[in-house]
Amino acid sequence: MSAPVTATTATSPPNPPPPRPLNVAAERARTPGSFTGHHFNAAGAALLANGTVEAVIDHLRAESLSGGYEAAKHAAPALEDVYARTAELLGARLEEVALVESATAGWQRAVSALRLRPGDRVLAARSSYVSSALHLLSVERDHGVRVELLPNGPDGAVDLEALEAALRAGPAALVTAAHVPTSSGLVEPASSIGALTGAHGVPFLLDATQSLGQLPVDMGAIGCDLLIGTGRKFLRGPRGTGLLAVRRPLLDRLAPEAPDVRGAVWTAERTWELVPDAKRFELWEAAHALRLGLGAALTALGTLGVDTVSRHLTALAATLRERLSALPGVYVTDPPAAGGAIVTFVVDGLDASEVQRQLTYRRVHLIAVPAGHGRWDMDHRGLTKVVRASVHVYNDQDDLDALVEAVREIVCLQGRGTGSGAGRQE
Repeated sequence: MSAPVTATTATSPPNPPPPRPLNVAAERARTPGSFTGHHFNAAGAALLANGTVEAVIDHLRAESLSGGYEAAKHAAPALEDVYARTAELLGARLEEVALVESATAGWQRAVSALRLRPGDRVLAARSSYVSSALHLLSVERDHGVRVELLPNGPDGAVDLEALEAALRAGPAALVTAAHVPTSSGLVEPASSIGALTGAHGVPFLLDATQSLGQLPVDMGAIGCDLLIGTGRKFLRGPRGTGLLAVRRPLLDRLAPEAPDVRGAVWTAERTWELVPDAKRFELWEAAHALRLGLGAALTALGTLGVDTVSRHLTALAATLRERLSALPGVYVTDPPAAGGAIVTFVVDGLDASEVQRQLTYRRVHLIAVPAGHGRWDMDHRGLTKVVRASVHVYNDQDDLDALVEAVREIVCLQGRGTGSGAGRQE
């Protein structure tokens, strides 16, 4: 007779495995640049890993030996794998993904393909990047489109009630937001925005340029119809790589304004047909070496796991935010809805570019972001320029110590350690 099953055996779920820790030492070992200083500019262009560099160089060498067309033909399976890894990263279908030269190129082709008309309403978050904002303002000026800025809530993120009211006020042609802006560590409530736009049948374009590689991004879970991103930031790919994803059925309704032989077939003297997938947004001429480098970076990210990376970066940035806030004369400018890997701050009485210069002298590398790169956000918050530090998998506590102590030294040398607030850039 078998033993009776106890209540514990029958109902208690197994204990979940503990989160996998990130091996920072291993990431530093495959990142030569991590030994040349303390690097905090992943939100601009992250340090490349050895495997990414080798993938690029190997293909350039192949081009030099056999020719560009021949090398591309030989690398075709590897190039197709880049699409597969991109689709996997985004939770998208293979045919919904296009590889482009930059996030801005993807943005311009996607928005142009919407064929916005006079009177169409575009609801834009204040988190929008400068290139996106300039394109929208240009379309507004030249084509009579109405660009409406969405207000922020008390936490600094898009006010969801205001968004819903704007959607109820009348038909909208597009809603757009940056998942994470260039000007702070804000994380927009993307899935909540997607739920509202989906309920109203309005396309949602998510700029995931600053979130891909540091936060989980799943198009289905978020509910966005279009997504753009770049390779050079938290994905750790080469510069000159980007991606555009368009979900069906929206994809079937979009036609690029300037079709290329890569995305269309010239069927007769005055007719052509678009290819059925997102490659309709691509150009024939592409840097195959850079795309293979992006593929290597995506493979490495997949091996680590986005969740593992995100936990490490979020914890590291939270520690940095706390330590900088504790320094007299230093003010963290991230809004309450901040998270992830980006930390922005100002130093009392010093221009952010001067802070950057003095930190570079101390081998601490980051960037100053002017209001002109995020005017809808920074003007609204009274900021003219901020210092931006962004961490990645190759950063450790020693890097944080170096940054914090360097800022402390700069403040002390300037005699701004009293926390009086004079000259505060807010």
